[in-house]
Amino acid sequence: MNKALAIDVGGTKIYNAIINSSGEIISEIEKHATPKSFEEIKFLFEKIIKKYEYDVDVIAFSTCGGVNNLNDGILGSTGNIAPGYPNMPFKNLSIKPVFVENDANCAAWAEHVIGASKGYSNSVMLTLGTGVGGGIIVNDKLLKGKSGCAGEMHFKMRTDKHRKCTCGSWDCFEIYASGKGLKLTAEEITKNSEITTYDVIEGINSNNAEMIKIFNQWQNDIIDGIIGLANIFDPDCFVLSGSMAEFVQTEIIENNVNKAIVTSPTKVFKASAGNYSGMIGAGLLALNRKY
Repeated sequence: MNKALAIDVGGTKIYNAIINSSGEIISEIEKHATPKSFEEIKFLFEKIIKKYEYDVDVIAFSTCGGVNNLNDGILGSTGNIAPGYPNMPFKNLSIKPVFVENDANCAAWAEHVIGASKGYSNSVMLTLGTGVGGGIIVNDKLLKGKSGCAGEMHFKMRTDKHRKCTCGSWDCFEIYASGKGLKLTAEEITKNSEITTYDVIEGINSNNAEMIKIFNQWQNDIIDGIIGLANIFDPDCFVLSGSMAEFVQTEIIENNVNKAIVTSPTKVFKASAGNYSGMIGAGLLALNRKY
């Protein structure tokens, strides 16, 4: 059975493990703090690859940032990783073939092959965390777009410049549906800039009416975004992943979405491929590619 060395690159942590063609993790999972400089990140990649490249058929990166359609380079990265990271010479890091894909796309593919959207040809995955990531599957293929950056969840929720988004624009879906979005909603309702998302969740658990109001507004923003995405892509299902997805109410979201969309009914699931879906998806995509 073919194997991939999968490396999941985030702004604070880097994980690596060996993945087989069934999407199983067949080695120990190693965890590293993401180095602060380009050269240190490159050195860490070389160290990991040198240790395992003779045991695998391909090196598969799941990474923050947009990835080109050749799957060999980054078009732009997030602000919490070292300057110059998009210039990483991925193809030169190993004697084996090297495959690179965006982390949200990798996670979406893992859900498509072994997770919550398995058996569905068309799906949209939303990663609800500090920000919002997206991965879109159309007719059993990952939607990449002309440059490789399809799936960015930066579409307008309002037009009055109410919230500045991390991308530099105003009122994107991300700044409402993310963990940061929940905090901003809480600040606006309570007039308390010190309130945290943890305060909201604790308040819900203790049946605090104001915290429930905050949560419902945040979840309604997620619903509004999903309605738009459902009308555009007409997917079989949506998969919600990430740290904030733990708290959403999928049945309520699904019911409200299906009441409003003009396309056929869709389903809403929580992700099931696990915490290492990025590595799994990268491995599966890399092993299915012809080199």
